[in-house]
Amino acid sequence: MQIKKNILILCSASFSLSNFRGDLIKHLLSQGFKVYCGGPDFDESTLNLVRDLGGIPIPFHLQRTGLNALSDYNTIQELKNLMTEHKIDILFPYTIKPVIYGSFAAKKLNIPVISLITGLGFTFSRVTTKAKVLQWVTEFLYRKALKSNKAVIFQNSDDLELFKSHKIVDKNQSLHVVDGSGINLEKFAFKPRVHSSTSVVKFVLVGRLMIEKGVDLFMNAAKKLRAEYPNSEFHIIGEPPENSSSAVSKKELEDLNKKGTIVYHGKSMNVAKVISELDIFVLPTYYREGVPRSILEALSSGMPVITTMQPGCKETVLEGVNGFLITPKEEEPLVKAMKYFLEHPAEIESMGLESRKLAENKFDVHIINEHILNIISEQL
Repeated sequence: MQIKKNILILCSASFSLSNFRGDLIKHLLSQGFKVYCGGPDFDESTLNLVRDLGGIPIPFHLQRTGLNALSDYNTIQELKNLMTEHKIDILFPYTIKPVIYGSFAAKKLNIPVISLITGLGFTFSRVTTKAKVLQWVTEFLYRKALKSNKAVIFQNSDDLELFKSHKIVDKNQSLHVVDGSGINLEKFAFKPRVHSSTSVVKFVLVGRLMIEKGVDLFMNAAKKLRAEYPNSEFHIIGEPPENSSSAVSKKELEDLNKKGTIVYHGKSMNVAKVISELDIFVLPTYYREGVPRSILEALSSGMPVITTMQPGCKETVLEGVNGFLITPKEEEPLVKAMKYFLEHPAEIESMGLESRKLAENKFDVHIINEHILNIISEQL
């Protein structure tokens, strides 16, 4: 296929371009696209990562959190100028602000937009009054922005149905569901996890360390189970987000690490290597996920998964086959699910193999990217 078009992939965090869209960038390049990559917080490292992929980084200004009318207006104008300067033929934004402001800017230039809704996050969690207000504002802005999109892609069917029921998108629009961002099966290679009754069983949680991700529930479960099962370990990888009221206490993490209740790794630059040495992946989130990238990494690596019956999470677990789905916000079901593996360690290997099969059959990044490319090609 000989398509010579300029595509702009637009994000709110530049590290995600290589971490989450690297395979997509390479796939688009292989199909003849010239790929521009817009992000608001490039540093030398992230600039080089994009260049190494073959993409062209374009820095722009974005106030990632909160609403500031002047700042947001300036972002729209800047994006409009950048798209004109680089002769962009099609825009592919993901995450809330790039989708909304990118769509507004592209509409002024008659540039087709295919938006990717990667999850609804805290804004649609309805866990606080602030979240409810943010949801109302965000729905209003999404409704205005998405109505001019050529296509809208969701990462789970629950989010699609919510957008349709709230009339954020029109059912006559080109609407699609893909299975998350996909996972590179070679990078996150399968590793059998063979256990006996005397083996140390290692649980791990990976992600932004926020209350909505269930990190406090994981820590409480660790406190209970570590005392009862000395052959258990509870690992946490990630950092609390800065300037967030939902952030887990860094001091508590460090204190629990010193006591031996958890093993706190902090931020890791090589998650694939770290999780290859661990056994069971746990994400007791009540955050509105798309399909959590961290779970996909665990599936590919061959780990059983314990997560919640939340949109985007429930798609990653076949109950009792490759893990367990639990009720959000409740500690007891989490403890029970974790205790199962401590009392039946031989199940870790067989459930892990089922996780890998699921990754291969449903979440392979090449399958996902081919689906996205077909949607883009249809609109062109």
